[in-house]
Amino acid sequence: MSVKAKKHLGQHFLTDENIARKIVEGLSFENYGNVLEVGPGMGVLTKYLIEKEQKVYLAEIDTESIEYLKQNYDKIKEETFVGDFLKHDFADLNGEQIAIIGNFPYNISSQILFKIIDHYKQIPEMVGMFQKEVAERTAAVPRTKDYGILSVLIQAYYDVKYLFTVHENVFNPPPKVKSGVIRLTRNPKEGLAGNEILFKQIVKAGFNQRRKKLSNALKVLNIPEALKAHEFLDKRAEELSVTDFISFTQLWIENQ
Repeated sequence: MSVKAKKHLGQHFLTDENIARKIVEGLSFENYGNVLEVGPGMGVLTKYLIEKEQKVYLAEIDTESIEYLKQNYDKIKEETFVGDFLKHDFADLNGEQIAIIGNFPYNISSQILFKIIDHYKQIPEMVGMFQKEVAERTAAVPRTKDYGILSVLIQAYYDVKYLFTVHENVFNPPPKVKSGVIRLTRNPKEGLAGNEILFKQIVKAGFNQRRKKLSNALKVLNIPEALKAHEFLDKRAEELSVTDFISFTQLWIENQ
């Protein structure tokens, strides 16, 4: 039995065992007892994960894949599966730490990253394969074309390392683009706690009109009067670092 890749699920099965091992080895397996793999497919990563001491969970919505994995890997039981990752309730773990790994479907990759941000207190680490363009955006630095909402929001909570690029020909079926593997290591920046909602609003508003100065882009949020002469407002969003956005958010709250 094999699993047919389904286009509507964004499935591209990795066929290179060396790359699969490298992805799994990207995790530290330190200070957490659980690992959740998103989109295991036919288990090219799973087979290496279940050799580890951590408890492994699988987020899979393809019933054909679920049956294949249960038939081919003795350690995988019904309770191993948690359904749709984007709908998963991390409260089920009662505060336990869990790492995330996966060859992520390209069509929901940004949603996966935002879900990780939302649950960063329980997710100390992530290693994943994304469309190369998305992987590069997560690691982008200020004053570059790739630097944007995703870059700032991810880097506010995690240190990002771009690990390696993966060619199209090691997938079945091959995607039309190259892939990139990244590692996120939790490191929420000082000053972020308690400011998350406004911080995200400022970042999104700033980049939604990235060609405009922040004095114009942030008007929709009603800039506090005391900040209207602040130097950051004379810049565009892409010119501010993650730390700049956080410190500006703190000032905003103090002057409301």
